[in-house]
Amino acid sequence: MPNSSELEMAWNELKQHWYIKPYNGSIPSTPGYSFIRFIFSPLIRGIMRIKASGLNNIPTSGPTILAANHLSHVDPVLIIASSRRKAHYLAKDGHFKNFWLRQFMKMTGQIKTHREEGGDQALSSAADVLSARSALGIFPEGTRSKKTEAPLLLPGKTGVARLAASYPETIVMPIALNGTREMMSPQTHKLPRLWKPIHINIGKGITWMEWLEDPKGGNTSVEDLKSLKEQDEHEIKARLASLYRKFTDQLMTSIKHLGAP
Repeated sequence: MPNSSELEMAWNELKQHWYIKPYNGSIPSTPGYSFIRFIFSPLIRGIMRIKASGLNNIPTSGPTILAANHLSHVDPVLIIASSRRKAHYLAKDGHFKNFWLRQFMKMTGQIKTHREEGGDQALSSAADVLSARSALGIFPEGTRSKKTEAPLLLPGKTGVARLAASYPETIVMPIALNGTREMMSPQTHKLPRLWKPIHINIGKGITWMEWLEDPKGGNTSVEDLKSLKEQDEHEIKARLASLYRKFTDQLMTSIKHLGAP
């Protein structure tokens, strides 16, 4: 197994090919976050049938990605309420049009993205969070699953891997949500069905560098990276794309094994 520091140095030699530059270089302030968490988090946990497992796996500080399957529009709220870690989610600009919803999004530090600017802007906005050593909530599927038959889990998009690779200290946490669609499904339920059970299962996290050197993960050596550096742009991009795909697929497998339907 390669020396971790040597592997990291070799990886950094390829930085121009994988680094995602932050969009603004800062994250929104959260003037009402603590108050909302203090009032609503205990309320949500008290009136709803939520069972959360693996909470101690979430680090209390440092750059973190909370990566979960996506079944309902209330998923971010339930993860934030249960994890007890301040987390920033990317939200499409449509969520900021309604006055009251806009105030809530701003108070909790959620980040507005513009669909017309494409995926690169969203990834750069996500990089703002990680570069600030904060927690980022993300749904690797890229959208809410609308499948009606199991398995409901969609293939993951590689943006989560690109972020993990750009900020190698980031701990990526696999999270499985079960029951949130039954509790509240868009276009079906106007009010949450609070009696429906919800299970949030949080697995053990891993950083990009830990995964990269793991024989069952990236299985990449210092020599592999040094050799890759000498290849042309096309070969480098192809190899990185392969690593991103494998990381994402293994993350989605972890989410499935944790109980995602």
